[in-house]
Amino acid sequence: MLASSSRNALKRAQTTLSHVITESSASSLSTSSSVPVCLQRQRRHLSAQAAVASSIFHSDSRGGQNGGLRHGPYGFEPDPEFRGPMRADPVARYNLQLGDLVERGMLPNVLFVCKKMKEAGVKPDRFTYSYILQACAKEGLPLEARAVFEDMLAMGILPDRQSFHHLLYSMRDSDEHDMLDIITLMAEYGIQPNEATYEHLILRYTSMNRIEQALQMLSEMSSLHLSPTLKTAQAVITTASQLGFARLALDLAEAFEQTSVRRLDGDVWAELLISSSDALYKEGVLRTWQKVVHELNISPDEGCCIQVLHTVARHGLSALGLDVLRELKEINVVWHEHHFAPVIEALCHENRLKEAFAMLDMIRSNGIIPVAETAYPIFQAIQHDTDAVDEAWGMLESLHEENHKIDITAFNVIIQASVALGDLQRAVGTYKAHQDLEVTPNVDTFNLLLAGCIVAHHRELGDRLLTEMKEMHIKPDVRTYERLVVLCLTQPTYEDAFFYLEETKSQGFLPPITLYEAIIRKCVQVGDIRYKLALEEMAECGYTVSTRLQAFIDSGGAHDISDDYKKRSASRQSTAREYRR
Repeated sequence: MLASSSRNALKRAQTTLSHVITESSASSLSTSSSVPVCLQRQRRHLSAQAAVASSIFHSDSRGGQNGGLRHGPYGFEPDPEFRGPMRADPVARYNLQLGDLVERGMLPNVLFVCKKMKEAGVKPDRFTYSYILQACAKEGLPLEARAVFEDMLAMGILPDRQSFHHLLYSMRDSDEHDMLDIITLMAEYGIQPNEATYEHLILRYTSMNRIEQALQMLSEMSSLHLSPTLKTAQAVITTASQLGFARLALDLAEAFEQTSVRRLDGDVWAELLISSSDALYKEGVLRTWQKVVHELNISPDEGCCIQVLHTVARHGLSALGLDVLRELKEINVVWHEHHFAPVIEALCHENRLKEAFAMLDMIRSNGIIPVAETAYPIFQAIQHDTDAVDEAWGMLESLHEENHKIDITAFNVIIQASVALGDLQRAVGTYKAHQDLEVTPNVDTFNLLLAGCIVAHHRELGDRLLTEMKEMHIKPDVRTYERLVVLCLTQPTYEDAFFYLEETKSQGFLPPITLYEAIIRKCVQVGDIRYKLALEEMAECGYTVSTRLQAFIDSGGAHDISDDYKKRSASRQSTAREYRR
């Protein structure tokens, strides 16, 4: 369509131009006598231009000798002689074959081609030997590579830097001194090592986990104004990470990316995150988590996340802990109690006890049952004085006023801290106020109160608590029976201890060894021979008599090794406190 439009336009232009030329010629003939000379010259000039234009538009469509606008393509006649005569080079053909075989890792075929070259009388060149050296290097054959190198020298071919690199690569599993001899040989031929040369040396050191020599080589490269290759830097950083030098590895990684346009692989940063979390290195975990998760968009596995949570708990990084929980959710990991416990500990480190209490209810709302160990960091934070316990109780009341549900584990922490302070009255008062917080006591609540009764030797209160347990339809566990037995043993009349021992067995529980040891110690102290029956029953349960218990029995209760141990332990703790001061 475009070509036909162009032809129509040309025809119209030709017709118009012909009329103009005709009229101009007629006018010039009729008025030649009366027109000035200048006008006649202009007319002749226009006539000449029209003639030229007419010759352009009326020329041959194929564009003959006189030129003209073309209506068809140019003709093309190929010239096979423009590249000159082709020269057949046998060694070049063989080199092409060798290069292809080396890339495919076919060393036997490479040797076969070399044999064909020898039979054909084709003299190898430097490229031939370079391919043979590369094939030996790929297979890790240092002796064969050295033999090829010596044959090249015998042929009068001087080696280049690449030849020495093939030699170094072939010795990647050999002794380091052999590689250093190659470096010395390079200097004899006037070839200076470059980045690739040092790469072979450093990779050998990192493969042997000799990070000191690798760092020494990096320092030597810096003195020569050479930058390590990406492979070299990643090998050194990864080796340092795996050897536990998290801080060193992170410094090397950041220094490399600051001085280079290249960037480390994501696997290297993930290894740095694992190394930093294993070492509980706070700054390393913060920086590598930001890099791996938020910048590189790499999702660490659950094991790595748990290690990061350990660092969170140690250094009080609650914000990072919540980020780890979100990441676990994104990788479809089901939350468990051990995922939340580090976050609670981190909140306690930051003195954010109110958030820690609220976290316990959030754990239960996700179908996870928090245990006493989950709230143990809260207990450690408030067990020092009664003011801290009162402040914690005020936090629970504040959460209740804010329409937050109070978890029973948080309620039990207050009782546990009160018992630890020896304030049984405060512990019982807290228990009586459970309705104010709309909390239902559980078996752990009563076990904590029974522990306070044992310290206070308050048997009557223990009996009342046991009665209230039955009224609330709370089933005692093995720890409940153990504490009831120990509570009975604090009294002059301890016959009920044997009753609760039998009750423990009747409920299907295996009495713990501490229960038997408590009964045996009490009987030995008062001269009750029933300790022998307890020893026999203890053996039937599969327990063995400890050295301390046996010494106590042999001394008739006069000497207790455990008491000496407690005194020595208290003395060491006192000395440690004095040293810290």
